[in-house]
Amino acid sequence: MIHVHHLNRSRSHRILWLLEEIGHPYTIAHYKRDAKTNLAPPELRSVHPLGKSPMVELDGKLITESAAITEVICARFAPEMVPDRDDDAYLRHLELMHFAEGSAMTPILLNIYVGRLGEAGAPLHPRISEELTSHFAYMNSLVRPSGHFVLDRLSAADIMLSFPAEIAMRMERGAEFPALKGFVEMIHARPAYQRATEKGGE
Repeated sequence: MIHVHHLNRSRSHRILWLLEEIGHPYTIAHYKRDAKTNLAPPELRSVHPLGKSPMVELDGKLITESAAITEVICARFAPEMVPDRDDDAYLRHLELMHFAEGSAMTPILLNIYVGRLGEAGAPLHPRISEELTSHFAYMNSLVRPSGHFVLDRLSAADIMLSFPAEIAMRMERGAEFPALKGFVEMIHARPAYQRATEKGGE
């Protein structure tokens, strides 16, 4: 059994979705963002000093970081969601697993935080906007004719890239990046994704 520490409206939705896709049993500890600050509740810090989600408990061990969690779960329970290490696709898989939480999330988070500065943040907006467009365009270029990123079926990279792709759509960039728009529409239509959304209380 896997126990997921899940924060509403967060990247931990990807872990619920992954578990629904592979059909592995799990339990959820629900945490709610503060209605005013939108920050995670202090209760998460009792689980881990950083107080962030997702976190999962597996075999008595706490695992943090979305990509690490996804890699561990896939290695144990769904190896078919990761390309074989001898396959050329494995290098792209590895790059995109890190890209999703590294390069892609940097301008997204900057856009959120700088947006709260009002006029004081105005000088930074052009550069942030440029970086957002660059990263979304890169993701858009990587979508395969099948609608996926690495394999022609759902893979771990699709799970990880779902969050920045959804952010692009929330920013109403679908017309600019149609392949990305198609990817988001495809994953939203998956029954496992819908079950994860229902159970996560998004």
